[in-house]
Amino acid sequence: MITLADINAAATRIAPHVRRTPTIEARALSAPITPAKLSLKLENLQATGSFKARGATNKLLSLPPEALERGIVTASGGNHGLAVARAAKLAGVTATIYVPENITAAKVEKLKRWGATVEIVGKVWNETNLHALAFAESNGAAYFHPFADAAVMAGQGTAALELLADVPDLDVVLVAIGGGGLVSGMGVALKALKPAVKIIGIEPTGSPTLKASLDAGHVVRLPEVTSRIATMSCAETDPQVFDVVRSVVDDVVLLSDEDMLDASRWLWFELGIAADLSGAA
Repeated sequence: MITLADINAAATRIAPHVRRTPTIEARALSAPITPAKLSLKLENLQATGSFKARGATNKLLSLPPEALERGIVTASGGNHGLAVARAAKLAGVTATIYVPENITAAKVEKLKRWGATVEIVGKVWNETNLHALAFAESNGAAYFHPFADAAVMAGQGTAALELLADVPDLDVVLVAIGGGGLVSGMGVALKALKPAVKIIGIEPTGSPTLKASLDAGHVVRLPEVTSRIATMSCAETDPQVFDVVRSVVDDVVLLSDEDMLDASRWLWFELGIAADLSGAA
């Protein structure tokens, strides 16, 4: 399991290469619902447009140069792939990104603009990942897992350090879940620094990967994933992620794809914030 020391080390390691994103108070969102102060951590302003740059960069900088000589490969719903493509640019090596069939055309185009080779295969991430692993085995490329990797989770956890610095009196933190890397990393940092904080994960009703596993008490594979959000379409989490989530997450709630679409529209019209659906969750 990762520790606060791992996350602090990651913060120092990646600081020259990622953005220290702002946290804003969203009164327009909270006022109609609750008198409580509501803040938004704007990771949509992060390099490549999501928090994923934190984990991918920390993974990159944790490896010796010779491990990267044959390039980097990963499987991604889009955002991790963009972060890996950027990491490959930093290292001056190639990136091969395997993506599921429900990825948006815009994400594919962005991946290509970062210089990545894009392979579209598999209905959900877990199927896509098998092809990425096979590529790594046959070509010797360094494989960057999007969530079940200690360096990646520690990198994602650095967002929590910034959030606590900006909002030291926070008592509840809502975190979107795809595979669980972000909520794991942030959860470890938050519980270490502010044990009373409640951490609530958010998953799509069409891909309740961690909620189903938490309810069962062990990792389960969903028989079907119906969410259309590629960045949150994971049929099965990893045991090490599950163990971290079980120890730091207080609850998981489910939202429909339509709920997240409405939220993304609201963020744009009310606050001028462009967020993808997983970020709007």
